[in-house]
Amino acid sequence: MTDKTAFIRDNVQELENQGLYNTIRTIEGPQGAHLMVNGREVLNFCSNNYLGLANDPRMVSAATAALARYGVGPGAVRTIAGTMTIHTELEGALARFKGVEATISLQSGFAANLAVIPALVGAGDVIISDELNHASIVDGVRLSKAARKIYAHSDVAILAERLAEARSEGANRILVITDGVFSMDGDLAPLDRIVDAADAVDAMVMVDDAHGEGVVGRGGRGIVDHFALHGRVDVEVGTMSKAFGAVGGYVAGSTELIEWLRQRGRPFLFSSAATPPDVAACLAAVEILDDSTELVDRLWANAAAFKAMMTESGFDIGSSETPITPVMLGDEHRAREFSRLLLDEQSVFAQAISFPTVARGKARIRVMISAAHSEQDLEDGAAAFAAVGRALDVIP
Repeated sequence: MTDKTAFIRDNVQELENQGLYNTIRTIEGPQGAHLMVNGREVLNFCSNNYLGLANDPRMVSAATAALARYGVGPGAVRTIAGTMTIHTELEGALARFKGVEATISLQSGFAANLAVIPALVGAGDVIISDELNHASIVDGVRLSKAARKIYAHSDVAILAERLAEARSEGANRILVITDGVFSMDGDLAPLDRIVDAADAVDAMVMVDDAHGEGVVGRGGRGIVDHFALHGRVDVEVGTMSKAFGAVGGYVAGSTELIEWLRQRGRPFLFSSAATPPDVAACLAAVEILDDSTELVDRLWANAAAFKAMMTESGFDIGSSETPITPVMLGDEHRAREFSRLLLDEQSVFAQAISFPTVARGKARIRVMISAAHSEQDLEDGAAAFAAVGRALDVIP
């Protein structure tokens, strides 16, 4: 009898041969500036916990109180019996924080993209998407029946050409989609110019601001706020699993958009609601950011300090405009070895990023700076990178 799944073993072996095999580490405690990995404490440069909220006592307290009041699980999808008062409280708080008419909360940012894209466009419509958009956008586009066009990363001139093509080809609706902050390089989408180009042909604009929420804009209100584009971006998608320190996603926009998603957003209709403790933690995070810019300010100060240290050491950190700091290494094998040496010899946890997350030959260590890092953490981390960089001939 033949081994029908032998191809899986062969494919995994090929990943190892190419330096693309992911070694998944197990974290043995809460998220923070330091983690427990393999029984020892390491400096955490991996997590999307930008503001250090994932283990904030205020978040833990809110989740615990919701657990006592609402129980563990929601018991249903939102449209049947799964909508609790805490879900609507979160949606109201998010709408006020974002300065929009309404929001809808979902199980994740990934689910939010899968909910909104097929609900807005279909057969006879056209989606125009940045070539480096997140996988959740790619999958959401595939789920729709709309035609697809791609434009070169952040190239508004090419976007304008694609928009003109779509309109001349008789597209019914046109939807332009971009990430707000591109998570691998840390650059910002030129959203102001994207909106201008879309407005010229009456196209809708959608931005997935997963890495911008809680980071850019006034007190972390996102890229739309950063560019003062309130009322000109049709759809904002965000996540609660990064700067907000919890889990979940949301869509923000007009009252009509949100009502339509309540009626036809498939993850909202067919997947159980987010759990009460998670929703309570999300609500606490929004309230924390609404009260003070202290954590956001500290995050940006830490990022500037760390980038300066890395540049002084001679590392190529790309053209990031945000706290995301890509340490560009190129070769996949070198990136894996760099990450291994950081962990094994320097007690710094910083994972290698390679294909398919980034293009082949563009492997890197992506450092995620947090407001939770101390000045000593940043200095220790930069020194560890320098030691490994010299050992692998990455820097002089």
